[in-house]
Amino acid sequence: MSEHSISEHSKSSPLKSYFSIWAILLLCTYLTYKAAFLELGRFNTPVALIIATFKATLVALFFMHVWRAGEKLIKLVVISAVFFLLILLALSMTDYATRLWS
Repeated sequence: MSEHSISEHSKSSPLKSYFSIWAILLLCTYLTYKAAFLELGRFNTPVALIIATFKATLVALFFMHVWRAGEKLIKLVVISAVFFLLILLALSMTDYATRLWS
């Protein structure tokens, strides 16, 4: 690697931002833990999925360096993955919402 790309990489991902994102992820993990004990009825699963999706988005954007990705192909792959994830979640939630519970 050239010296230019190493210095560029160190500027784009400082240690302070990693620790702040890590702290946010720990907070979201705690929220997931606390939400599991709340009686939300049929909204327990959607709340857990929303928190998990937020955490996965943070990991992808900052730890996988998608936030500063300059290549259009990387952005296309990420956008298409999110699109298919939303389709999967929507179909799962409609199945869950239309079940007859005894």
